[in-house]
This record gives sequence, C-alpha cells and structure tokens, in this order.
Amino acid sequence: MGKLNLEKPLDRIDWKTRIPIIGLHVAAAIGFLFTEFSWKGVLLCIVAYYFRMWALSSFFHRYFSHRSFKTSRWFQFIMAFLGTLTVQNGVLWWAANHRHHHRYSDQPEDLHSPKQKGFWWAHMGWVLTYRVNKTKFELVRDFLKFPEIRWLDRYWLIVVSAFAAATLMIGGWFAFYWCFLLSTVLLLHGTFTVNSLAHMWGSRRYETTDTSRNNFLIALITMGEGWHNNHHRFMSSARQGFFWWEIDPSYYVLKILEKFRLVWDVRRPPKEVLVGSTAPAEATSPVERRESYTA
Repeated sequence: MGKLNLEKPLDRIDWKTRIPIIGLHVAAAIGFLFTEFSWKGVLLCIVAYYFRMWALSSFFHRYFSHRSFKTSRWFQFIMAFLGTLTVQNGVLWWAANHRHHHRYSDQPEDLHSPKQKGFWWAHMGWVLTYRVNKTKFELVRDFLKFPEIRWLDRYWLIVVSAFAAATLMIGGWFAFYWCFLLSTVLLLHGTFTVNSLAHMWGSRRYETTDTSRNNFLIALITMGEGWHNNHHRFMSSARQGFFWWEIDPSYYVLKILEKFRLVWDVRRPPKEVLVGSTAPAEATSPVERRESYTA
C-alpha cells in the first residue's frame, strides 16, 4: 500500500488548517458510539451521500474541471453551490487540482499518484499537506471572470457551515449526525477511492499513459466515476460509462437536465474511441484546449 512520504516540507501535514477535516473524522467516530442506530438514519445518510456525490461528479468534475457540457451563468452558480456542499474545498481549488492531475497523471508532479507515493498518499495524505494550500488559479482562468464563482471558492467554509447548522436546526443531532457528519466522511472517502483505488484495482480497456482503471464497484459508490480508464482516454466526455452496461448515474441525470435545456452541448465519446481506435488520447488539459463557453 505504501507509506506517506513526509520528507519534503510541502509534503508535511498542515495540522493547523486541516483541523476541520480531521475534526469531521473524529466527530463521526465518537458520534457513532453515542448515536442510536436507526434505519431511517441510514437512509438519510445514503440520500445525503449520493445527492452530494452526484453534485461532485456532475458539476465539480465533469463541468468545472473538464467543461464537458455548457450551461447558463445562473445554473453554473447553482452547480458550484451544490458541489460546495460536498465539503471538498472551493470549486476553483478542486477544478485546478484535478486539471493538474490530468496534466501530470502518474508522473512525479502528480498530486495524488499511488504509483509515485503509494495508496495512503493518493487516497488522503496529499490533501492534508502544505502542498495544496494554494489554489492553482492559472489552471482555471476560464472561471476567474465570474465574481460569484470566486466568492464561493473563497468562502466555501461559510456555505458548508450553514449547511451543517441547517441540518442541526431542522432535525437536531439525529439529522446532523446522519445527514452531515457521517455522510460527509463517507463522501470524502468515496471520492478519494477514485484517486487511489481507481489507479490500482480494475481493468484497462485503453492503453493510456497512466495507470487508470475501470472498476464497477467504485462506479457504484461514485455515481459513475469508477470508469476511470475510460475517463483518462477521453476526459472531456460527460459520459464516463462508455457502454450501456457501464452504469453512470451522473450522466443519466445530465441527460435529463439536457432535456429541460438546463445544460446543452453535452459531450460524448467519439466513435473512434468506442470502437477501440488507436488514436492518441486527449493529451492536453481543458484550459489548454480553450474550449468556448456561452454564459
């Protein structure tokens, strides 16, 4: 599995600013000991988990990171807001780091490569370090022109705190624990499996330049993100389950939104990719392609 590499100053854990994420884990663990088990609570946890995983997969990942479809400015803000509820930092921070990952996937510069630094680093270690304290704004210039997106990125913790407070005020400790605490911790680790396990465990349809793999189980817990080898083969596709048997719930919901014209120009993998063409995979990041955007 590998050990955390904390030799370099930037790779050391920033204990001071990582108190929220560490605190979430501690609170969820302690809370489990003192919270009565409830199937209603389990259902609430699952709903909160999958709703926010859908927002992360569809919006933070497929839209803000890869521009795999277009939308209006007002709905873009709604998407950024919903994605912020996942408690995974600001939208610009998230998209910039993901674009960086694709630019240097499994190379020494990659922020979370299990090939380079092992499972634990790729899964969670990297996100605790000084290395990711600053947002790589140069990789998300296409969204910097929107002041409302910059605001959400800067004050994401306020949005998250308001969400947590709302669950507590509406449903007391019961809702706060199942809908926010436990659901959020599970959501974090569900997301992290794409960075770690999806580069270690599964099948490879395409010979990409990284170790990305397709994994059905990871796809189930991440709303379709487990088709990671497909994604690295054609990263700007909104559809990551390239074939009908590859379950991709996030894409299915995007199709519904497309029907209602909330999103449009939804990108799918081209025919040459589906039939196994040997044409090279996308080699540049979304910002380098300078895809057009219609506000």
